[in-house]
Amino acid sequence: MKLPSPHPLLARTLLALAATALHHPASADRGDQADPATTPAAWCAGRCDAVVTDWSVAALQVIQAADGYQNPLTASRALAMLHLAMHDAVNSVRPRFRRFAAGAVAINPAADPAVAASAAAAGVLAALYPQPAATALTHAAHARVLLEAGTGPRITAASQIGQAAAQAVLAQRSNDGSGGAEPYTEGTHPGAYRFTPPFDFTLMPHWRQVTPFGIASASQFRTAPPPDLASPDYARDFNEVRRVGGKDSAARTTDQSHYAAFWYELSDIGWNRVARAASGRVQQDLWERARSFALLNMALADTYIAGWDSKFHHDFWRPVTAIHLAGTDGNALTQPDAAFEPFLPTPPVPDMPSTHAALGMAAATVLAETFGRDHVPIAFASSSALPTNAVRAFRSFSEAARENADSRVRAGLHFRFAVEAGLRLGQQVGRHVARHQLQPAGGAND
Repeated sequence: MKLPSPHPLLARTLLALAATALHHPASADRGDQADPATTPAAWCAGRCDAVVTDWSVAALQVIQAADGYQNPLTASRALAMLHLAMHDAVNSVRPRFRRFAAGAVAINPAADPAVAASAAAAGVLAALYPQPAATALTHAAHARVLLEAGTGPRITAASQIGQAAAQAVLAQRSNDGSGGAEPYTEGTHPGAYRFTPPFDFTLMPHWRQVTPFGIASASQFRTAPPPDLASPDYARDFNEVRRVGGKDSAARTTDQSHYAAFWYELSDIGWNRVARAASGRVQQDLWERARSFALLNMALADTYIAGWDSKFHHDFWRPVTAIHLAGTDGNALTQPDAAFEPFLPTPPVPDMPSTHAALGMAAATVLAETFGRDHVPIAFASSSALPTNAVRAFRSFSEAARENADSRVRAGLHFRFAVEAGLRLGQQVGRHVARHQLQPAGGAND
């Protein structure tokens, strides 16, 4: 399966921030206890769910080794496939939740569920990232599990289940449109998207045509259009981002600069880290943890797809373009500023909605659903954080999502109306995925 080649300029200027400092909370700090009835693997005892969080980190390292983590769209697809295969594998040992793609895989309660999950993760990553450095990391991660688990019929059966689950997910996604392409020409009329410095392209406009994982279609929750350029609403949000989002803005506080940088990291990296941090607070067994991460990554992948649908449907210009060309917008309440530079580089896609805001709220919604509550105190790092504010703490998932969304205005990247539209979109996608996918099993198999 060949993935689209990421654009090197995008990698150098925007996404390289995500290449380092992948935080991994130690499983020894969790203190959770396994249910012997659902976790028969003696080798991992009360920490079997750690196989899920361990592979969450390993997957980011594999993608980094393969292509420098240059493309969040293809990465989100891979992470969703990996975690869905792990979910399907453990539910092919003992079915508690409906499987995503592995309905034809025979149930085998004699297999080791944690090893099955690990084999499924390794199978997906080996297929998607065959580069030698990536393959070495994949094999090493699975070998560590096998070293602890030992040998025997239960391990052999688990390996077979994991491989079958991986192949089922890979087969289902083999013709999902991710390998396509679509030409794009930047607009010329007021309000139309133009390329943003330093980019001379827009990232993978065809992604709006990729088949979603858990929502009905990319356009199921398409956002409303942005306000009219001549309206007071547009002028209000234009003047806000011009005031607080500039590189040398005196109106942006030190803390706002801190969280603008902190949340600049790619959402698929950041929100999987949030989930790992919360895993240290919320006890779950292997089945529940596998489902939580599968739903999270389904929602993240689908939010990218849905966000791209709305972005390219509205094709609206970014603040940096709007501020430079304000003399053409027909609004007496806006004024051009040819010297305006955003605090952080603008990603090379249209403005409406903020997919970054949508991704955060989709993740927060899923985590609140799967962990049973929104108010989970968490603290975590970010690879894009300023050294003076390397770690931030939150009382809840939704609090983190709201700060994540506001960061895009403070960074000069989005209008407020695009952020608010993103929050609504993310909540809709997250709620739909959490409440309609991977539900409790209703039959002998699924």
